[in-house]
Amino acid sequence: MLHGYGGNSKWQFVYQVGGLADSFNLYIPDLLFFGQSHTNRSNRTETFQAECVAAGLNRLGVERCSVYAISYGGFVGYRMAEIYPEMVEKVVIMSSGVGCTDDQKWDQLKSVGVGVADLLLPEKPAGLRRLVELSVHKCGSLKWAPDFTLHEFIDEMCNTNRKQKQELLEHLLTNKTEHNIQSLSQEILLIWGDKDKIFPLSFAHHLQRDLGPRCKLEVIEDSGHAANIDSPDSVDALIKGFILPCEV
Repeated sequence: MLHGYGGNSKWQFVYQVGGLADSFNLYIPDLLFFGQSHTNRSNRTETFQAECVAAGLNRLGVERCSVYAISYGGFVGYRMAEIYPEMVEKVVIMSSGVGCTDDQKWDQLKSVGVGVADLLLPEKPAGLRRLVELSVHKCGSLKWAPDFTLHEFIDEMCNTNRKQKQELLEHLLTNKTEHNIQSLSQEILLIWGDKDKIFPLSFAHHLQRDLGPRCKLEVIEDSGHAANIDSPDSVDALIKGFILPCEV
């Protein structure tokens, strides 16, 4: 399970671990510069992130696995499946900008009305509220959260390794080679919320076409970018139905 920006692995998958743990052995790493993960190397590519995840799984004795990845994690999950087809059996990507064109990318930034770093790495409570409102369709309680609570979240999730996280974003936006995608040998499931304001549903259809006939798209109604928070039970059911063998 590979997380995106806006938190670490524990925070992003908190509503799904219980529902998935009864069917899978879950490995939920923090990507580099999130949580306690770090490196002294200067490499900021999604390929390097994928290599680190695969190396960690190898150390734990994992030879075969399926990948479930959200948003930024989708870039990493795609590269992991591409580089290690002998390890990755199936791929689930949710609400991710994998393969989006420069035009799509900049048009979406204009519609959101704020820079990527300002959006994904907020410095003030108002910025965190904006991120949640754009990501979570069914949000409500956060607007009542006191500022000191939000400051603590920002300190923990955004200010730790802020410079390195910004460098990851800069690479994602400017390096064209990482955006080149092709069909994979694995079966792929795309999951998208129909109310996604970060990567609209049109991105999902574009990605499905690029990934070819082995790619299937499932749209969850009344859910935003963070469908894992809006509709965790629906996401879990789709993942289980896709990855687990069919019963005869």
